[in-house]
Amino acid sequence: MRKRTTRLIGAVGSLALASTLVACGGSSSDTAAPLSNAVDASDAKHPEWSKYTFTIGDNGGDGSQELAKVTGVFDNAPYKVKFARFTYGPPLVQAAASGDIDLGSVGDVPPITGAAKEYGFKVVAVNRSLAPTQSNENIIVPKGSKLKTAADLKGKRIAVPQGSSAHGLALNALKSVGLTPKDVKLVFLDPAAGASAFNTGKVDAWSIWNPQSAIAVKNGARILVKGLPPIDQTSSYYVASDTSLKDKTKRAALTDVLKRLSREFAWAVKNPDEYAQALSKEQGIPLDDAKASLAAYSNRVTPVAQPDIELEQKLADAFLEAGQITKKVDVRRSSTTFCRPVTTARS
Repeated sequence: MRKRTTRLIGAVGSLALASTLVACGGSSSDTAAPLSNAVDASDAKHPEWSKYTFTIGDNGGDGSQELAKVTGVFDNAPYKVKFARFTYGPPLVQAAASGDIDLGSVGDVPPITGAAKEYGFKVVAVNRSLAPTQSNENIIVPKGSKLKTAADLKGKRIAVPQGSSAHGLALNALKSVGLTPKDVKLVFLDPAAGASAFNTGKVDAWSIWNPQSAIAVKNGARILVKGLPPIDQTSSYYVASDTSLKDKTKRAALTDVLKRLSREFAWAVKNPDEYAQALSKEQGIPLDDAKASLAAYSNRVTPVAQPDIELEQKLADAFLEAGQITKKVDVRRSSTTFCRPVTTARS
């Protein structure tokens, strides 16, 4: 029987970022709202955008909502923005496809599983890690666990948020040591249920991102597998609905939203103390825990590049091979506007 091919992201990166994308620049300030008047010369007034209120999906709390308040980056925008919190990626992608949100950031797997279900969305930008040696997610084991390597996971119970980037990490980690999902017991749990199962010994390992991973390690858990290349990506992706992108005026305004988010994160990387405070408040975690996971949150917003597409295709093929999706996903290349990298990474 022939497999149907699902076209992921009809045109990947169809929302091209302007060459003046402020992830390429931006400045910091000590004022209360340092970005409230940070406008490029090319940012003309757009009265036609005043009718829009954009909802930005927040996947687990990257600090963007609190940073918007601290920096004032949207204060002078000719549209309104609001934020919607999601505990992990798959529901966010579905919300983008249905038009419940206009833009949202997710890990590397939700666009694949969403495409396999033929949701109507596109990947429009990359939230690229400035610290690619810092893992944002890991497979962790409880204190006192006898598991030492990924190969030791054979026959064990692994808590995994289904369809998430942590799901992809688990699959690739198993594959790297010659195991398949049939060799273990994947226990599909959302992050809150996964934490409960992990803390009560109902699972042997947990594939999860920060801050949950960092907090668990602080409390005695141990990292068994780090979520780093070649078995995991350190970037995340912005998705938008097909409906919004088909409207030229709305699409142009969404490009401006991305440019402002880019300014916001560029400022945050230059101001780590303020960023940690924003993460702490937004995620409801102690400041020390926010600081422990801060390096993995240091990102810049960029257009989608060919290596991103190739990595996503490799991951999509791995999901199909492992039987985690039933339709082949075709991650296609498209034209994007490139931006030189931000140079504000902390040493």
